[in-house]
Amino acid sequence: MSSGRVFLIGAGCGDRDLITLRGKALLEQAEVVLYDSLIDTRLLDFVPANAEKTCVGKRAGQHSADQTEINRLLVEKASNGKTVIRLKGGDPFVFGRGGEEILTLSEHNIDYAVVPGISSAIAVPELAGIPVTHRGSSRSVHIITAHTKEDTLPEKIGAYAGLDGTLVFLMGLSRLSEIASALMKNGMSGNTPAAVISCGASLSEKVVRGTLENIALRAVQENLTAPAVIVVGEVAALELKIQRPSVSVVGTRMFSEKLRKKLCALGCNVQTLDLLQVAEYEENAPLQQSISRPDDYTAIVFTSANGVKIFFERLSVLLIDVRRLAHLRFAAVGSGTALALQRYGIYADITPTDYSAVSLARTLSKHFTKNDRLLLLRAEQGSKQLNEILDKSGVAYDDVKLYDIKVKEGVTPEHIDTDYLVFASPSGVRAFFDSGFSVSESTKVISIGNTTAHELKKYEITDILLPKNSTADGIVRLIEKELLCRDSDD
Repeated sequence: MSSGRVFLIGAGCGDRDLITLRGKALLEQAEVVLYDSLIDTRLLDFVPANAEKTCVGKRAGQHSADQTEINRLLVEKASNGKTVIRLKGGDPFVFGRGGEEILTLSEHNIDYAVVPGISSAIAVPELAGIPVTHRGSSRSVHIITAHTKEDTLPEKIGAYAGLDGTLVFLMGLSRLSEIASALMKNGMSGNTPAAVISCGASLSEKVVRGTLENIALRAVQENLTAPAVIVVGEVAALELKIQRPSVSVVGTRMFSEKLRKKLCALGCNVQTLDLLQVAEYEENAPLQQSISRPDDYTAIVFTSANGVKIFFERLSVLLIDVRRLAHLRFAAVGSGTALALQRYGIYADITPTDYSAVSLARTLSKHFTKNDRLLLLRAEQGSKQLNEILDKSGVAYDDVKLYDIKVKEGVTPEHIDTDYLVFASPSGVRAFFDSGFSVSESTKVISIGNTTAHELKKYEITDILLPKNSTADGIVRLIEKELLCRDSDD
């Protein structure tokens, strides 16, 4: 029995892109992952599909594995020679019991390493506009757990009342009244600023400010829920303007993730509404027939990056040498689809300047004649305008459907009140409204193009923003421009 290795990785708080690059790289090599309940579960997308994944996280009032069981699992899995990831919310050593787990691993001579993470004690107040240290107000910060092993407040909580600087309490929402009372009883003024940040670093974030005397009542009145970070001290009165616009995205997973990365880099708080799934046609006789006789065609036309991926994966499955396509020209509906082709070593010969099905059809009509034959590879609900324009031009083509875009089952409808709501396709529009979702009047709706905008108008959404280019980059530039205009208005 060979010994494996354990990596204690801090997942950070909030969105998954707050994990470190080292943490992400290790997740991609994992064979076993034991993860906390407060992590962004999209982090598990980085983990190999065949890896073992087990939630062992602790949540107040909910069943979970105790620390002894977690320690046992770490030892057992590593002793079987596995690469084990212990994925912990925040940082492993900030009330994460990382030290206890390392002591256990050391006792069993199991190799381990630690990857730090962004702690909610610092990041959650920061994103809420509260710096835990601030010149002239606080030159120190004290991080305190409000949840001890005996399920009581820390014995020396009264001593914290006499400390200078900022007090940050974790896991203390249910004991907020007791914390405030204990601090005031031991000499801290009831007028001391205090704040509670519920569900920090997420779209559900809610911040309540007050004083030590009234903060517990205010938290109840605002129906704050765990997880929450409590801040006590002069800095809790600060409300620094942290520009973090919120964006919801409706699209296929590939597009939504691409846009999410770009918007997060812009500083946005992004949620992807996972409503759609790409359903590939596994038994696809028309596709197999078409690619078995590539000499019949002059060009292959792709209308999405999903189509590119499915096509080349199918070539591999059917053991068809890509060199058989050497005589063909390739057309892509836009830069994203063209980039997907480049990943397979092919550079699109034709890409319209206006990234839309209509523009693609018009461009194809100019490049090809009645003597040519095109192979269109696209989704089941592809644009009918593409067919209509090609039919009028007399260009022959075979229209082969690679996949369908379907609504996922068991979707729970929400009322979306983020700053922006992005729709990447007509199918996304239908999935959103037909599933019972609704959108706030204050939310600005963005459509990737005119076809999607036309679908939105069927649901009485008429105030629509359109990017100059129908791409993820076009949407990012549109939002960036919007933010610049908002800042100038301020």
